[in-house]
Amino acid sequence: MTRTSRPVALVTGGATGVGRATAIRFAQQGHDVVVNFLGPEVDTAHETVQIIESLAVRAIPVQCDVSDNEQVVSMAAEIQKLFGRLDVLINCAGTTQFVDHADLDGLTESMWDRILAVNTKGPFLVSRACVDMLRADAGGSIVNVSSVAGISGFGSSIAYCASKGALNTMTKSLARALAPQVRVNAVCPGPIDSGWLRQGLTDEQMQSRVKSFPIPRLAQPDDIADTILFLASGTALTTGQLLVVDGGRTMG
Repeated sequence: MTRTSRPVALVTGGATGVGRATAIRFAQQGHDVVVNFLGPEVDTAHETVQIIESLAVRAIPVQCDVSDNEQVVSMAAEIQKLFGRLDVLINCAGTTQFVDHADLDGLTESMWDRILAVNTKGPFLVSRACVDMLRADAGGSIVNVSSVAGISGFGSSIAYCASKGALNTMTKSLARALAPQVRVNAVCPGPIDSGWLRQGLTDEQMQSRVKSFPIPRLAQPDDIADTILFLASGTALTTGQLLVVDGGRTMG
């Protein structure tokens, strides 16, 4: 095992969207980066790795379904072997289904199981597998990518809202359990201009969602990456917090 001198960040769901923007942002700050992805994202994952490597840091792609504990443990072991450290964990991998909340029968059991497995169980499994590395030296940081859906109950499906609400609570629980060595926070974005959102909404529908916001625009992946970077390394006394980034939509 060779211990790298640079800090190391693991970004789950790092091939596209917010995950890619975050992986690049940490590379720009001098981190080596582990880009986690699912099999269908192999091409975009390697594109992300190439972008990161152009910034003169090391990047590796690791295929892993975060809802599968055996795969997660193997991923953590590979990081330990290749880098000998992990300083930042960004739990960004997520999934959903677009199902109208009134359509209770449309939200199938298999949809429930997959959404909760990826969005809630996944961050727990990855955090657990990586915690010893994160606790080493001066301690590390975990940032969970949640959603305002977990606060407002409004989102792509009831299961998605429930999964993110549970992730918000788990963020607070882990912050207590892992303190003081590891800080744990979550970012809660509003609607993000991404391929994922465009799978369920037209351009007109997306613009309609944000037109009444105090800042009436969709978030860009870079907006969320900026917040993740702040929570991970821009503050030393912040833990157990849910930072909403939604253009002011959920102001009380």
